Amino acid sequence: MQDEKAAKGSILAAIRFQLVASRPGFWITHIWFYGLPLAGKNYFVEPSFWIGLAYVTFPMGHLLYAWNDLGDAETDRINPRKGGLLFGSAGDSVRLASLPSWIAGIQLVAIGPLVWFGGARMLVWLALAVAVNVLYNGPLPTPNGRGLKSVPGLDVLMQAGYLLVFVFSCWINEAPGLPLATLVFSALFAMHSHLFGQIMDIEPDREAGRRSTAVAIGVLPSKWLACGLLVVESTLIWTSYRDPWIAGFLLCAALAFAVDAACVYRERPYPQWLIVVTFLFWNAAALGSIHLLWVRGTLAGL
Repeated sequence: MQDEKAAKGSILAAIRFQLVASRPGFWITHIWFYGLPLAGKNYFVEPSFWIGLAYVTFPMGHLLYAWNDLGDAETDRINPRKGGLLFGSAGDSVRLASLPSWIAGIQLVAIGPLVWFGGARMLVWLALAVAVNVLYNGPLPTPNGRGLKSVPGLDVLMQAGYLLVFVFSCWINEAPGLPLATLVFSALFAMHSHLFGQIMDIEPDREAGRRSTAVAIGVLPSKWLACGLLVVESTLIWTSYRDPWIAGFLLCAALAFAVDAACVYRERPYPQWLIVVTFLFWNAAALGSIHLLWVRGTLAGL
């Protein structure tokens, strides 16, 4: 009986680790990106919509972040925000060794339904997603062998790869493409979000020897850079769509960064409770805005 319980506990622990590696805390952002091209139209009655929606949660999260965790094991072991459902795995060497087979297995299971509903081009999409992962995470002949995520500047620019979520949504749902302004905004949005994550992780990254953009230029310049990106995003939304809600939200976020950089935490690390609260607030805001963006169709150019 005890052996059975131990075996069951081991299986549940293994499954939980794979779930954590997919970072459920990021799924709402994936869904937010997935829904943008679908604004104003009733795709909800189509099975392809639900297949795509399911994929951008666990399967896509696992492909993106489990691969990332393989290269960040040293950093993640000393990162206090790792090890939970919000921010990913904590660098358990035994569990990490299982990730490559899990990554391949999950994608092999998922690709059948994707091809059935989206056609053979979904194989092209998966190949592109894998290519971006290889560029970002390695293997590549970079100085430390970790891919472009350890090359300051390029690590942030590589976040434009999240635009592939739009391609995925358009292909599997037969939806029209998005306006150029939305593509540029979304790429910049992914970049400033990644930079904020680097600011939160700057101490463990330094200790583990990872040279991210935030490590290379420092905390304050990174905060001002994130602030500048938010201002550009706000300006782009206002000039392209005249949407006061999105533009105003982004401007408020830029102001919060500026106040923090000037006179609040400045170069001091954020406390863990603030990181968690900020992340939960963003998820709540993203979840709350999905229906509004679908109805208004602002970023879809409607």
